[in-house]
Amino acid sequence: MAAMAEQALNTAGLKYLTEDEKLFQDSVRQFARETIGPLVREMDEHQKIDASLIRQLFELGLMGIEIPEAYGGAGGTFFEAILAVEEISAVDPSVGVLVDVQNTLVINALLRWGTEKQKQQYLPRMAKEWVGAYALSEAGSGSDAFALQARAEKKGDHYVLNGQKLWITNGKEAELFIVFATTDLSVGYKGIHAFLVEKSNPGFTLGKKEDKLGIRASSTCEVFLEDCKVPAENLLGEAGKGYKIAIETLNEGRIGIGAQMLGLAQGAWNHAARYAKERKQFGKPIADFQAVQFQLAELAVEIEAARLMVYNAARLKDAKLDFVKEAAMTKYFTSQVAERVASQAVEVFGGYGFVKDYPVEKYFRDSKIGKIYEGTSNMQLATIAKMVL
Repeated sequence: MAAMAEQALNTAGLKYLTEDEKLFQDSVRQFARETIGPLVREMDEHQKIDASLIRQLFELGLMGIEIPEAYGGAGGTFFEAILAVEEISAVDPSVGVLVDVQNTLVINALLRWGTEKQKQQYLPRMAKEWVGAYALSEAGSGSDAFALQARAEKKGDHYVLNGQKLWITNGKEAELFIVFATTDLSVGYKGIHAFLVEKSNPGFTLGKKEDKLGIRASSTCEVFLEDCKVPAENLLGEAGKGYKIAIETLNEGRIGIGAQMLGLAQGAWNHAARYAKERKQFGKPIADFQAVQFQLAELAVEIEAARLMVYNAARLKDAKLDFVKEAAMTKYFTSQVAERVASQAVEVFGGYGFVKDYPVEKYFRDSKIGKIYEGTSNMQLATIAKMVL
């Protein structure tokens, strides 16, 4: 029964996808299971994504899904990027967030606000070899994103940046950072600018890599800007409109985190369903007991609801329709579901679920971040309340 249920849930997305999208999903799923799967435990223990794996992600076009073919990308859709994040996260959410930040934040921002010169300079590299990162958060600027203190001063044909950024995903691997800084603290969010900053820029240094509870293979680093000189032509979008780039890009990114949490929940559920058929107690598989059946059934319902929310938000985005409310709901709900499913998966495994020899304890650790980054659950609820009331 558990095997049949898993097969049904694995193909649940079929009725929501075109044939091309289903083929794409299947290819990413196969790659994730066959190539990423064997590396998961080692990468988690060493807190580092395998360099050869990152190269393969580029070779498969998964690091530049929406980049037009004219710039060397795959020429795909936002929805396809979401499918990739979902399937990869079902195997390892650490790799999922690497792909997510690259596609839904950095590349999306470049495509939407970059000049033609910036696109020609960076998009081919982002499609083939460069990882990107998004540097917004600071020690005193988390949920209150626009309380940032990093400064930018215009000096002739360049800007000089000073400040510190925290919690920067992909920090260790990235070559290009979108950095937010203000030219005038007195005008609040209207002084915020966005800059394209290369890791090689003088005055740009990485700080420590955080030792985290979950998604440990994903690098999360401090960034220091000490008289960091950035060409004025590397200003992304209009001067003083960095807040707009931050808000609108994060709205898109929240759908990506929703896909990550959806994939995580699916992956944890798959392991639990498989184990329930294998584990025998009182002479029969625990999947034959109604209590376990009902537990897995309820989780399957929540995963399906989460999938509908993620796919709907992504479709709205591709259709250029308003999706802000749906993105906030998606981010909120999927993070709740992921934590709940991962926790229940540990319980299905019993004592084995509590040890690292089995996969579900990692899903449980990885799930917690879903309620925190790219907008906490409380911030999502504040957005939802504002829009529905």
